[in-house]
Parts: sequence; structure tokens; C-alpha cells
Amino acid sequence: MNLTASVGIFDSGVGGLSVLREIRSAMPAESLLYVADSANAPWGDKPAEYVRRRGLEIADFLVGQGVKAIVIGSNTGTAGAAEALRAKLTIPVVGMEPAIKPAAGLTRSGVVGAIVTATMGASDRMASLLNRFGRDVRVISVPAPGLVEHVEAADLTSAELTRLVEGYVKPLLAAGADTIVLGSTHYVFLRALIAAIAGDNVTIVDTGAAVARQLERVLEEHGIAAPADAEGDEHFWTSGDPNESARVISALLGRAALVEKLPV
Repeated sequence: MNLTASVGIFDSGVGGLSVLREIRSAMPAESLLYVADSANAPWGDKPAEYVRRRGLEIADFLVGQGVKAIVIGSNTGTAGAAEALRAKLTIPVVGMEPAIKPAAGLTRSGVVGAIVTATMGASDRMASLLNRFGRDVRVISVPAPGLVEHVEAADLTSAELTRLVEGYVKPLLAAGADTIVLGSTHYVFLRALIAAIAGDNVTIVDTGAAVARQLERVLEEHGIAAPADAEGDEHFWTSGDPNESARVISALLGRAALVEKLPV
């Protein structure tokens, strides 16, 4: 395996850029290939079988690009496709899940709010998380339709978005939640807005940094980490409009990004 081969990352759209950002910070030597399935976003309101099939198609594309590992930069994508990818591929696959476990350890009130997609909320993975880590706390899981679409347009501050977020967050606060789990990588880009609504006494939790640490461990364990003196680069593909995706990705990352059209 070429140690300077890239790591592939994919999501339904641009949410997984929050994971890419953590990976880039932790592993500057790694080259990263990112696929945004923006023409089909959000995945959170799609059947699990659709997410599984689309995950396999995108993974096949990334394998064709020569990646040495794949990160599913999506909670919904992990719930729907991780098992199928691990059964099919010979390279490591790193997934993610909502941070119910750390949130359960952080809460002081005993009430945790989880803002999730509809598909994630109804998944076996979410049920397993609640069964394993939610027994001693009350977890209020709230599907949050509409938020992904705002992030996909790089809208992080509009009045319409603010009203939408308030409608999801305020009932959690009223129920006593002092910890809020961001159950979609898209929602990480709304952290500042959610924090402003929730107030200083509420802890907001996501798993991007933990995913980066897990990828770092996996690459080391398999002996495929890039040399420390390597210069990591980035390439982006989208199933949507490349010009619009370039605008959004550049806005969210705070640096210019060139985006190619995904051929699958």
C-alpha cells in the first residue's frame, strides 16, 4: 500500500466537511478525497436501503481513486452503509455515531437532547446507543428536518434558519436538557447558532474530533499512515452542481476549493 495514498471521505452533502476539518487538523500529512452527494441530500429522509446503495456506489468510486481507507463522514451514512462497506471492502472503513455515550457522562441534569435526522432517529444503531448508554439518563431525540438544506446552501445565520433551530432546541431546554448532541455532521456547522440559543450552561457535543482520532489509530495499526514530512492535499467531488458546491465548500472551510463533477 502506498503510504501517501489518500483517505476517502463521503457524506450526503457538505456536512462531512466538519469531519474533514478535524482530520486535516489532526493529520496534516494525509491527502484527502471528499465526495458530497449533494444532488441527493439530505439522506436523513431517505430509506436505509437507499443510503446503503448510495454508500456502496460512492465507496466504489473512491476505491477506484486508490484510497487506502474510507471515512463515512455521516451518522446517517454510517447507520445505513457501514456494515455493507466493511463486508465488501478490504481497506479500513471508519464510521461515526451520535455522541450519546459522552453526553450521558457530561450531563448534570440527567437530561440529554439529541438533534438527529429522521433516518438516524429510527435506525437500529440509534436504538442500540440508547439501550447501551441512555439507561441512566433521559435522552430526548428530536428529528430536525430542514436544517441540512440550509447548511447545503452555506446559510448558517438567516432569520428563517434561526426560527427553525429555535423550534428544535427550545423544547429540549424546557425539558431540562443541559447537554445537546449534534447527531448530524451538517449540524456541526450550526454549533454557534445552537450555542447562542441554548446559552452558556448547555454543553454541545459532536464526534468529529473522535472520528479523526480513530482514523489516526486505524492508519497507524495498519501501517499505512502518511510519512510525517508528506504534504497532504485535498480533492473534492459533488453529484450536484460543481460551481455551487465550490461556493458552499469554500464558504464552510474558509478557503478556496475546486470541485469536480462526480461521475457516479
